[in-house]
Amino acid sequence: MALLRYKDITKMNDKEREEKLAELKLQLVKIAASNKNGKTKEIKRAVSRILTFKTSQKKEVLKNK
Repeated sequence: MALLRYKDITKMNDKEREEKLAELKLQLVKIAASNKNGKTKEIKRAVSRILTFKTSQKKEVLKNK
């Protein structure tokens, strides 16, 4: 089960995405410190989804200029 789906990311505003990204990164550090590897892959995927979305938005803005 995915922590965060792409359609959920598109519904968020910029501030919510930044908050969620910070929250996920903090959660990743906590889990890595406690050696629970089961959730790390899922969290890394959610972080990369947010970063990919941000990059694609920047490209769209530049393309439209």
